[in-house]
Amino acid sequence: MTTDLNESDSTASDRAPRVLLYSDNVDTRAQVLLAVGRRLSRGAPDIEWVETATHAAVIDHADAGGFDLFVFDGEAAKSGGLGLCRQLKNELFRCPPILVLTGRPQDAWLASWSLADAVVAAPLDPVELQGVVARLLAAPVIA
Repeated sequence: MTTDLNESDSTASDRAPRVLLYSDNVDTRAQVLLAVGRRLSRGAPDIEWVETATHAAVIDHADAGGFDLFVFDGEAAKSGGLGLCRQLKNELFRCPPILVLTGRPQDAWLASWSLADAVVAAPLDPVELQGVVARLLAAPVIA
């Protein structure tokens, strides 16, 4: 009996990526969705977006697992994405990559403190944002 390991790898890569998008601002969420698009490339599966507007919802979804990427708004009121990023990086075993959106390029040091895997500053450049999301989703998961 033989096992084809490549077959299982191809089905995993064909699976639609699940992305958790956190912002208390509906316009920011809409900007991210529009900038990244429905899929990463032609012929790729549609991205499954899960939108949240509260800290509690992010924690609930993160605890449930199954996400390939988190995108957090660093400018979210009450519970910003930077602190939330640091919390999840410290609390979740095998935390997915986290992209933090900051209000200005000078806030990159805060994203570094938060342990974010990537940062994109406002105003959001659709080409840059889509490229960063694609890179983070393509990165191999270290077990």
